[in-house]
Amino acid sequence: MEAVLLYRDKYVYRDGAIREMVIWRLAEPDSEHPHGLKYRLFYGYPGKCLVRYDNERGKGDHRHYHEQEEVYNWVSVKQLVADFRADIENLRGKQDE
Repeated sequence: MEAVLLYRDKYVYRDGAIREMVIWRLAEPDSEHPHGLKYRLFYGYPGKCLVRYDNERGKGDHRHYHEQEEVYNWVSVKQLVADFRADIENLRGKQDE
């Protein structure tokens, strides 16, 4: 069985910034994806990533914030999305969408 797309959403802000969230359920959990999910949450502009959460093979759950990369401590999908949205809010200065 292949991965199943669970969620996909893309939003383009008035200033051209992009928020995109994609989450897949894997056929089965493995050592790199113990929660059984593959995800990519992106915020930035065309050609410029400001925030990205993902779990590519070989790196596990991690977060990119501007030029820095750090381990992300997985709790749940709900917490992942909340953390991602909080980062966006901080970067945008709580502007309206």
